[in-house]
Amino acid sequence: MKGYRKYFGKKILWFVITFIAAVILNFILPRLMPADPVASITGKLAGGNSDVAAVQEIYARYQEEFGTNKPMIEQFWMFCKNAIHGNFGLSFSQYPRSVTNIISSAIVWTIALQLPAILVGWLLGNLLGALAAYIRKGFDKVLMPVSLFLSNIPAFGMAVIMLVVFAVNLKIAPISGGYAFDMIPHLGWDFIKSVISHYQLPFWSIVLVSIGGQAVGMRSMSIYELNADYVKYSRFLGIKDRKIVGYVFRNAMLPQITGLALSIGTMVGGALVAEIIFSYPGLGSTMYSAVTSADYPLISATTLIITLMVLVVTFLLDIVYGFIDPRVKAAQVDA
Repeated sequence: MKGYRKYFGKKILWFVITFIAAVILNFILPRLMPADPVASITGKLAGGNSDVAAVQEIYARYQEEFGTNKPMIEQFWMFCKNAIHGNFGLSFSQYPRSVTNIISSAIVWTIALQLPAILVGWLLGNLLGALAAYIRKGFDKVLMPVSLFLSNIPAFGMAVIMLVVFAVNLKIAPISGGYAFDMIPHLGWDFIKSVISHYQLPFWSIVLVSIGGQAVGMRSMSIYELNADYVKYSRFLGIKDRKIVGYVFRNAMLPQITGLALSIGTMVGGALVAEIIFSYPGLGSTMYSAVTSADYPLISATTLIITLMVLVVTFLLDIVYGFIDPRVKAAQVDA
């Protein structure tokens, strides 16, 4: 128990330190951008107004509202205090919408796209990789080159290929959007059918890239485990091959589970490429538009969500590994 307490104590300490550093960076880095979003809002509202005093008054009023006229340290404490209550302020680029409202409406689309795609790609990739390692021969000779090819195609490359082939040339899928532009979201069958048709290309572009990388990783780990001494010794003792294979693939899955957890933790950032290319209305596109318009509150909120997801997933992985991985247990006993 002492070893476990020491192990978990270190993980919690590093989690807290990393989280504090991430919050500080999430706040400071967007504000180092040279653009002045308050001036942009003032310009839109002032229009052709030539009254300099009136324009300055508008500028000063919005500086006060957004808090950009306050010292940086005071802005930071306001940011932390509001973030604890889930309040990230108003968006500069979509004023007067709140950042919380923008994120809550966009994150549903991202989760609906990314989570199933990550899980399907992970399952299919690991299944094919395990079969390639176990069967070998012709199956492996076909799967390995295909998997290497898919794993080396960048996400934007796969998205563009599918867009050109299926949407532009074959015209069997919509080019962009989460649903038809002339529709208002509702629970009717026409809207659901439109969402499903717009969902296909971004979904499969993510799945195909994921399958290649997972298959290559699982095949390599499985081959390593199949040639391990404990497998040879077990076969020498006459243990059934089915039982040995169960242990082999369970051990080979450990790094793959880590990859799955990190993929889920970074799904918001991973959504960026697919969502931009297909103009999908998720959090990735929202983050991209926030960066291009220097929307500090929206940038800080989205990057903080990504950071928190990665930290939580990594922390939970470390805790789970502390219980299931015999090597970690042995290290704790030695400590």
